Amino acid sequence: MKERILEKAVKKAVKKRLDELGAFHHWPVQGGYGSPILDCIGCLDGFYFAVETKRPGEVPTALQDITAAQIRAAGGLVFVVDSLEKARDLFSDRLPRHRARPGAPQR
Repeated sequence: MKERILEKAVKKAVKKRLDELGAFHHWPVQGGYGSPILDCIGCLDGFYFAVETKRPGEVPTALQDITAAQIRAAGGLVFVVDSLEKARDLFSDRLPRHRARPGAPQR
């Protein structure tokens, strides 16, 4: 039987990867007030980014797609991460190899 990956496992893997990279990241808790935001917002090497985490096979909602489009229109990066592999590869195509710091202390 194939192991079922939960969204919280994907979030944990994303947090670990962002810590390894030394990124600032914030995971706001939505309370129904203010503007909608994705699961995580942060900054790395001057790049504003947002991450929406999902269980494998799930896709962002229409409201999340609108928020992602607004972030991209303002020059930010948006990642939709729906697997542990995508979490581990986060930013790998945008940073030199020496930037990853395996085992960096968690923030």
